[in-house]
Order: sequence, then C-alpha cells, then structure tokens
Amino acid sequence: MSERVLMSEVQSSQNDTAQPDAKSQTRRRFLTAATSVVGVAGVVGVATPFMGSWNPSEKAKAAGAPVKADIGKLEPGQMVVVEWRGKPVYVLHRTGSQLDDLPKLDGILKDPGSEGSDQPGYVASEGRSIRPELFVAVGLCTHLGCAPKFRPEVGAADLGGDEWLGGFFCPCHGSKFDLAGRVFQGVPASANLVVPPYSFEGDNVLVIGVDAEAA
Repeated sequence: MSERVLMSEVQSSQNDTAQPDAKSQTRRRFLTAATSVVGVAGVVGVATPFMGSWNPSEKAKAAGAPVKADIGKLEPGQMVVVEWRGKPVYVLHRTGSQLDDLPKLDGILKDPGSEGSDQPGYVASEGRSIRPELFVAVGLCTHLGCAPKFRPEVGAADLGGDEWLGGFFCPCHGSKFDLAGRVFQGVPASANLVVPPYSFEGDNVLVIGVDAEAA
C-alpha cells in the first residue's frame, strides 16, 4: 500500500505547476533521494509495506510528528529512505566490513570526530549511531541541501579509487561523505550529515523524531 502512496506523490509533484518555494524544493530533493536508493546487492525498494499505515498524516508530519519504520527486514548493505518533516532520512544497515573501514578514513575527513556536527549526544561514537550497524541521517547535503546518492561500491574510480570505501556522493557540486555521514576534505560541504533525534521500540521499530534519552 505504501508503495502506491509514494508513487502517487511522485506523480502529483510532476504535475504541480505552482511556483517553487522552500517546501516544494525540499520535497523534490526527497523524491530524488527516494528514487535512487540502492543496496550492495542491487536496488532496494523505495517504500516498504509498513510505511503507508504507520506514517502519520501529512498535517501531522508537517507539524513534526515522529515517524515509525519497521527495519526488521533491512539486510546488511541495504538502505531505505523514510520521510520525516518533509525531509529524506537515510536508514542504512552497515556490514561488518563497512564498520571496520570507518577508522581508515579519519585522515581525509574534515571532522572525523564529529565535534562540530549537528547530532544528538547519544550518537557520539565514530559510527555516529546508537546501534553500530544502523546509521540514521538526514539525506540532505550540508552544502546546499541536495540529496546525496548512496554509493556503497568500494574503489569507485569516479570517487577517488582506492580511498573510496563506500559512502554518499552529491553530484550537484561533488561533496562526498563516508558511511557515517562524515564529510571528506576538499569538497564544498563543510559539515557532516545531520543525524536526527531517533530511538527504537523493541528490536525492529525505528522511531524518527523522538530522542533515545526520552523514549
């Protein structure tokens, strides 16, 4: 059901002839992100069955209501996009090797320790996450707000070859982020990807918009 809901949003946005404003620009960036979600093994669906029934109404979302997502079937190496406050939130299940590679990049990142990052205090670890394997971040580049693409392939020639260990690439102006959303040196973006407040209900339900300390 949620897949039909999301596709109708795509179609309606294409038919909208009104002048763009800040909200519609954010919406287009979200749709760009949602249609480019991939995993290591191939394409991952942009919507899952739980999303249409668990998400709050459009009015509630606009007001900042929390959003719940069932992550129980998210496989290692896969990423999905969840909409929260009109923004795309990337939810990535990192593999063991992806986690092992994170410290190798510290020397080529602007803020490897996330000291200047916009993130909750409870994600202060190197992986910037509550659970080591599960990375949650707002999918908007910290340069001009475009939606970076998920590029998990190691050694991509167009992204730096051997020093590219998977991450996020913003094709608009070339900013690059690792799989913890930490920004590379020498790119326009000045800060790491934003980590929103989030928490869990049990093992398989992610709640975006509610701090872990308050859950």
